[in-house]
Amino acid sequence: MKVVVTGASGNIGTACLRALTADGRHQVVGVARRRPDLERASPLASVSWHPGDVGYDDLDPVLTGADAVVHLAWKFQPTHGPRETWRTNAVGTRRLLAAVRRRGVPVVVAASSVAAYSPVDHDRPVDEGAETDGTSEAAYCREKAYNERVLDAFEAATPGTRVVRLRPAFVFQRSAASEQRRIFGGALVRPRMLDRRLVPVLPVPRGLRLQAVHAGDVGRAVAAAVERPVSGAFNLAADDVLRRPELGELMGAPTIEVPAGVARAAMDAAWHARLLPVPGSLLAALLGVPLLDTTRARTELAWTPRQTAGQAVGQMVDGAAMPAGSRTPPLHP
Repeated sequence: MKVVVTGASGNIGTACLRALTADGRHQVVGVARRRPDLERASPLASVSWHPGDVGYDDLDPVLTGADAVVHLAWKFQPTHGPRETWRTNAVGTRRLLAAVRRRGVPVVVAASSVAAYSPVDHDRPVDEGAETDGTSEAAYCREKAYNERVLDAFEAATPGTRVVRLRPAFVFQRSAASEQRRIFGGALVRPRMLDRRLVPVLPVPRGLRLQAVHAGDVGRAVAAAVERPVSGAFNLAADDVLRRPELGELMGAPTIEVPAGVARAAMDAAWHARLLPVPGSLLAALLGVPLLDTTRARTELAWTPRQTAGQAVGQMVDGAAMPAGSRTPPLHP
């Protein structure tokens, strides 16, 4: 199969490329704004790279002859420039799907998110039928929820195309740790600050509980969605849920509970002062996301996570402190 992957050089993208090229059965084309400089020994050396921005460029040539498209292209930053993220995340998705329709691509696998779900105030795991209005007013959540509606409309208008949407929990891997530190911490959070040996106490907002999944496990789910005759939405998360005690154990530090309102106000103040690249509305999203029921992925994709949430988060923390990275431009250390 010829599989085209947008956003191929990022966190989930690189993991998907590894999964799709593992057995040599697929001809994989990676679409990214910046072409990576890869060594011949790299696991991604067999990928054909196509420079392109889904928000602006002509996508028809790269989709010609494609058997499947995996849509991962996404801009998290700049949070102070919502028009720019909207152009890539919302307009880019619509433009890609229009090109898919024109070129007659039979399969689309799109990355959604746990943040597309509506906020909850309980710990009962939700299945894929839960409402998707976005967990908070953060642009990330709004754009993920908007793309759910775009996919709904595309499915209704294009019944001949099989559409899969994956809704993972928070996705981590060691090689993406430096990128994630820059996205969420900016210049305020330096690598040394995440060295577990140097963390005296860990502040945890009240009510925080975290599901996560390793990028490699998401990559395997993407490959299964491409290859199996499935459609619809699939939740992806590791089995364990991280709360204050687990986070303290993971960091090897005592914890202190912080009122959620105080933590959000502090984040908002730092964001408005441009000291922190993410606003407090993202903390609200983190506190409001539901826990995910992954039964459908396990049964229809034959998917089980190989790494726990604690292992995935631990890789991110250790990788950010090193700092770790890879040779694709977004993941450079």
